[in-house]
Amino acid sequence: MKAVIYKKYGSPDVLHLKEIEKPTPKDDEVLIKVHAAEVTKADCELRSFNFPVKWFWLPLRIAMGLTKPKRQVLGGYLAGEIESVGKNVSKFKEGDQIFGTTKLRFGAYGEYVCLPTSYTLVPKPNNMSFVEAAAVPLGGLNALHFLRKANIQNGEKVLINGAGGSIGSFGVQIAKAMGAEVTAVDSAIKKEMLLRIGADHFFDYTKEDFAKTGHTYDVVFDMVANSSYSDCVKVLNPKGRYLLANPRMSDMLRSVLTSLFTNNTAIFVFAGEKEEELLTLKKMIEEGKIKSIVDKIYSLEQAAEAHRRVETEQRLGIVVISVQHHTST
Repeated sequence: MKAVIYKKYGSPDVLHLKEIEKPTPKDDEVLIKVHAAEVTKADCELRSFNFPVKWFWLPLRIAMGLTKPKRQVLGGYLAGEIESVGKNVSKFKEGDQIFGTTKLRFGAYGEYVCLPTSYTLVPKPNNMSFVEAAAVPLGGLNALHFLRKANIQNGEKVLINGAGGSIGSFGVQIAKAMGAEVTAVDSAIKKEMLLRIGADHFFDYTKEDFAKTGHTYDVVFDMVANSSYSDCVKVLNPKGRYLLANPRMSDMLRSVLTSLFTNNTAIFVFAGEKEEELLTLKKMIEEGKIKSIVDKIYSLEQAAEAHRRVETEQRLGIVVISVQHHTST
């Protein structure tokens, strides 16, 4: 089978298409024929081993490989179909169309991957292509997780900082579905897309500082790793909630103090990417409440180009690799 591998950390040029052995599922695993995989910022960070949040650098480096990557095939989010199942598997059968996460196994940048059925894998929405479905789990699961924590009430005002990425674009749609009035913050090139998917207001962060506009919000959902903690808290209404999706260590400490000593709450509990959450997203998709916004589609051969696209921050939505299968495996 073909897969995109990397044997050392570095620029997108370390990614290479190679023929590797097709995996065989264990008793509790399924073999998935991958049709599409999202290319995420995390993939790029793992490839280069360059992270905006520095506190977990060393433990992650030990886990992923000190001098070279232990797992050479990236890709944490996919859509595909079940090729075969292990002897103890009853949850899926051959031919089932699914989408979900590979967790820290990765491996979605290839024609096939084996995953335990305990992983977050559920039937693909019936009104989505494989490419569209692969673009859902990362952004959708994280956005749903955080916005549920905020317990948003109908009519509340929500500001989403970094709204144009995977998590942010789902955050806009899910917050709207919860009845919120949504303000999106990102660069000007993303304005039209964000307004189209439901944002009520937009700030171009290169021209306007949302903390200095005089507007206040019930919820601030922050994806930006280097944003100002004090600015985000400052624009909260009484009993406001600050959701930190990409916190620094100092932000985590400050969030405890904010929650203890003010009437605001700061939340940084990381998403568990649960099956129930993905089934909720599937239902919302099939009801037409949310959709994935795909920017560009690349082939396995173009994986390096896909990484460059994600790293430029010029994308208008989610970058996806579409896996074309060949007869030889």
